[in-house]
Amino acid sequence: MKSYRKELTFDIPTRRAFINITPELEKCLKESGIKEGMLLCNAMHITASVFINDNESGLHSDFEKWLERLAPEKPYSQYAHNGFEDNADAHLKRTVMGREAVVAISGGKLDFGPWEQVFYGEFDGKRRKRVLVKIIGE
Repeated sequence: MKSYRKELTFDIPTRRAFINITPELEKCLKESGIKEGMLLCNAMHITASVFINDNESGLHSDFEKWLERLAPEKPYSQYAHNGFEDNADAHLKRTVMGREAVVAISGGKLDFGPWEQVFYGEFDGKRRKRVLVKIIGE
């Protein structure tokens, strides 16, 4: 059994964003040399997410609007968490979108269903963030 670990870093200039990280994960898989196994990708920050969905801009806009209705950023005073920081909404959005994605590896490729891609979701950006990629297999 082989194991591979890499951290990806992101500097998102905006508070919120969705980034397709599938190409970076494919590069990691190639570097690992693993042909059969599992890839785990998780956000290493409590205000960011990794999730699998369709790479369609209308859907991403829908996510943004839906998440903002569920957990509006402002007024900051609506959240007990917001004292030292103003990111309670980001914590809630991350909880809804999830922490990680696990993808099967078959024949040296990420084994996706139709239209599936992996995304990094940022909900409290404007600073450097990390994502862990862990691949295990043969």
